[in-house]
Amino acid sequence: MKVRAAVLEQLNTPLGIEEVELDDPKDNEVLIKVAATGVCHSDIHCMKGDLSVPLPIVLGHEAAGIVEKVGRNATRLQPGDKVVVTVATYCGKCPACMMGVPSSCETDPQTAMLMGTMADGTKRLRRKNGDELSHFMAQSSFAEYAVVEESATVKVRDDAPLDVVCLLGCGASTGIGAVLNKARVKAGSSVAVFGCGGVGLATIMAAKLVGAHPIVAVDLLDSKLEMARELGATTLVNASQEDPVMKIAAECGGGVDYSFEAIGNTAAMTQAFHSVYPRPGGMAVVLGLAPIGATFPIEAWRFMREVVITGCTVGSIRPQLDIPRYVDLFMAGILPLDKLVSAHYRLEQINEAVKDTLEGKIMRGVITF
Repeated sequence: MKVRAAVLEQLNTPLGIEEVELDDPKDNEVLIKVAATGVCHSDIHCMKGDLSVPLPIVLGHEAAGIVEKVGRNATRLQPGDKVVVTVATYCGKCPACMMGVPSSCETDPQTAMLMGTMADGTKRLRRKNGDELSHFMAQSSFAEYAVVEESATVKVRDDAPLDVVCLLGCGASTGIGAVLNKARVKAGSSVAVFGCGGVGLATIMAAKLVGAHPIVAVDLLDSKLEMARELGATTLVNASQEDPVMKIAAECGGGVDYSFEAIGNTAAMTQAFHSVYPRPGGMAVVLGLAPIGATFPIEAWRFMREVVITGCTVGSIRPQLDIPRYVDLFMAGILPLDKLVSAHYRLEQINEAVKDTLEGKIMRGVITF
């Protein structure tokens, strides 16, 4: 079928809108009519070359939409179902899946996510002249339609607004799940969040949900810090004006119980680790995606106090269980995901959305069809 899509032809160039061909879904795949998709920094990392992907490629990995067609052996969904499409494809059989961490699935679907193919190693996208286009995260939702793995889809309630819950495909679930699943923050614990974009604000939202206090928000922009306050932050630190590590130590009795880095900035990763109070059980969680090969220094002595630093992929979520719960919390008014969406764009405006994201003008931009 013919669909309009945004194609990245070369690094550091605008996305081009063109009509491309999309094949029907194969085994264990479904065709989704995309209703909305978030513009995430991971997409921008690919545009800048910070994350290596095969070009040309159709980016986009934070979608929600309506099932149009199901492939053979796809048994959970039927046409008309509303779904969120996650980046957490999984096999259900490997050790990570069996341990309840499908976001770290060890099998081919995860490898294919960054190799530009679907799980079976083939592609569904091509240009009119027959040249193949690469997929991103086995999703490629910067397009009117997308063929995706059924395991990456989560059916959601019919009254859920797709232009909001699409954020649960990646960014919002990353922040919420990091608090609930990975760190398992307890009520009364102190928390610091470095970076108040979509992921960081979702982290703050979840920290408030579980009763964390105080909640320290760190960013370079006062506008983002004010949004963090609105969503639950109790202390604001503008890192362009003061040292966040020193400020957190002074405000939180030496440091916090949990810190979360939500930028993908290696300096912030160091600061997040050094902001954790050196007591057994203190934890720094890295959520941001740094450029491949980037490293950061940390003070080794803190490990003698059993302070932990760990990564977290897509919030360590169990998509089929967690995303419907997050949707229910949003619909009940407890988890204000809609406040993360600061602008809507048409597909033709996608480069404007990228520019606004890079300039910090928006929290999360959403492309709607």
